[in-house]
Amino acid sequence: MDINYQGKKIKANYGDTVGKVLKEEIEKSEYQVIECRYNNEYKNLETEIIDDAKIELIDISTKEGMKVYVRTLVFIMGKAFESLYPNKKMMVEYQLGNAMFCKCDNMKITEDFIQKLSNKIQEIIDKNLKITKVVMTRKEAEEFYERTDSSKGRLQFDFKENKEIYMYFCEDYYNYCYGVMASRTGMVSLFEIVKYEEGFLIRYPSSKNPKQLSEFKDTKKLNWALEEFEKIHSVLDVITVYKLNNAIQENRIKDIIMLAEALHEKKIANIADDVANRKNVKMILIAGPSSSGKTTFAQRLGIQLRLNGLKPVTISVDNYFVERQDTPRDANGEYNFECIEAIDLKLFNNHLVKLLNGEEIEMPEFDFTVGTKKYNGKKMKLAEDEILVIEGIHCLNDELTSQIAKDQKYKIYISALTVLNMDRYNRISTTDTRLVRRIVRDYQFRGYSAIHTLSTWHKVTEGEEKNIFPFQEEADKIFNTSLIYELNALKPIAMPLLQEITREHKQYAEAQRLINILKYFRKIPNSYVPNNSLIKEFLGGGTFDLH
Repeated sequence: MDINYQGKKIKANYGDTVGKVLKEEIEKSEYQVIECRYNNEYKNLETEIIDDAKIELIDISTKEGMKVYVRTLVFIMGKAFESLYPNKKMMVEYQLGNAMFCKCDNMKITEDFIQKLSNKIQEIIDKNLKITKVVMTRKEAEEFYERTDSSKGRLQFDFKENKEIYMYFCEDYYNYCYGVMASRTGMVSLFEIVKYEEGFLIRYPSSKNPKQLSEFKDTKKLNWALEEFEKIHSVLDVITVYKLNNAIQENRIKDIIMLAEALHEKKIANIADDVANRKNVKMILIAGPSSSGKTTFAQRLGIQLRLNGLKPVTISVDNYFVERQDTPRDANGEYNFECIEAIDLKLFNNHLVKLLNGEEIEMPEFDFTVGTKKYNGKKMKLAEDEILVIEGIHCLNDELTSQIAKDQKYKIYISALTVLNMDRYNRISTTDTRLVRRIVRDYQFRGYSAIHTLSTWHKVTEGEEKNIFPFQEEADKIFNTSLIYELNALKPIAMPLLQEITREHKQYAEAQRLINILKYFRKIPNSYVPNNSLIKEFLGGGTFDLH
């Protein structure tokens, strides 16, 4: 049979593994090859070749490759921890930069603990042990669980349509993982365990620099926002998908929805109160990555500001692009509208200064079809009780508003900072939550297919990493737009869109990865979601007319 690799045909025998057939290509790769795309499906290198296949090797310099690296590292950490402390429990809480923050139940994290765990992980990596995916029938799995008295991977039993139960084994250790893992422990050679707050961080490299650990930059404000939501969900006893699904089955979900929404309202009201108490503040700057719910947040913040006697007035940065001939281009020669140099900073700051001084300006309107600013007689003047509200990707970057005094600005970073876990070791990525939101919104209000959204997502995230994330700690406040029940509400729309993507498309692998997450969420009807919820920005039918 034939393998199509980079346009070349390579002969393979039935049952040969991808790793064996492409051994030479894997060994000469600059970075560790950790998985492959086999007929547009993510597979590990021990996958047996049973038909003609198109294969693409994936190394850890790619985002998908690094996801596999992190999953495998967490699996190894679980094996190490349970061998050292068999009667204790650990939980991977959330991501902080290129690290996972972990906590242990009823254990004080000491330097001795850090050293022992680090040494044990390194020992497992050095042995280069095989990691094997085992497929069981439901009956076999039930018997296995009875023998081992374990809760690992029990979420798989929640759904009767799961005829097969999957488990990863390494020697006598086993656990479930919601995604492909490396085939051997030696593939993840670089890590560091460090004490942090009440727990510890397991650090790993980035896909941009996979051969070394970058300097850890503490994100105190982000950590605080995540920890706050983690504590609230712990009080509600819904820190995992398993417990969230139980709440739906037991008809407790409406109470959880009301509490989650009440928390949002309380936090927004607190931000508005803080703005009002800072008498010098004349403008609010809001930034956050794609599908964070910025538009609904701004509307709801506006209501709370009005209760404080402040009338919000919005300015769109999109009307201040430079002329088309002055627009910077990216490495591919295409116009780069996301970089800050694409904004006419001189005019923007000139208008802001005039408005804050009580002067009148004529607002431009940018015509994207011809690439120029037009003036249609739209005047603007800021009244004494009015406050500017500006939303845009560069709003946390002081270069955007360089002529405005710091005490006149109030910066807000918003993002869907997911703190819900599948189980103790498998967390749900914040980026995945936003991607599901965007798939739903693009389909409902922009007429885009899931294929289109998935194929352009890498460009979106690249812009965020450059223009938004480096400035998140500059914010006066971080607002978490995540709602614990949102994937349950988004699933009825997102799932069919992802299932439409067939194996012929390159996006099939990513669609299947998201399906494998969403399938474990019990659906809830749209009618359960309050009309003023941030999620209505994606579901539609909300109080605020946003589309």
